[in-house]
Amino acid sequence: MTEPVAGATSETVSYAYRPSVFGAFREFSLTERGIDWAAGLRSGSIPFERVRRLRVSYRPHSMQSHRFITELWADGSPKLLISSSSWKSMMEQERLDGAYAVFVRELHRRISRANGATQFERGSNRLIYWLGVLVFAGAAVGLAALIVRALQAGAMASAAIVGAFFVFYLWQAGNFFRRNRPGTYRPDALPADVMPRE
Repeated sequence: MTEPVAGATSETVSYAYRPSVFGAFREFSLTERGIDWAAGLRSGSIPFERVRRLRVSYRPHSMQSHRFITELWADGSPKLLISSSSWKSMMEQERLDGAYAVFVRELHRRISRANGATQFERGSNRLIYWLGVLVFAGAAVGLAALIVRALQAGAMASAAIVGAFFVFYLWQAGNFFRRNRPGTYRPDALPADVMPRE
């Protein structure tokens, strides 16, 4: 099996990852004119000046709790999805933080050099984000009420179990919403909370 790697020459920067256990690698190459991509039998090329929107976000998934995504929209092309993790086997995913960060930073540099009209977004879709915050807050209030009710009833063990889950919930969901706050950014200043450390 070919390992996904990122490499750079004077003109081309490449990146590849496997989105599912049995799926084909998604391969991307940045040339001087655009981004070439291949996904199994499908492939294409997108000139940088046709990229109209780019979004970076934090998206934990399955067994990979530390995963980042870049989504790219261009006129006349399918949406491209670039992930910072890759499946290696049925039970193992691999983090590609360094290679992903290098590729995404170079992608931003080349798009901004060729196209001044691209919109750079961070985090989640605004509507989904704020609906999620409402659900998160409602669930947090409900869990807090359960803890209070268990303490009033003298059920200390139950209160402790719900309390432990409550702390874990606040930590995980709170981190997700903190990182994925919707907004825009400059291509030369990628937001650190939706990018892995190199």
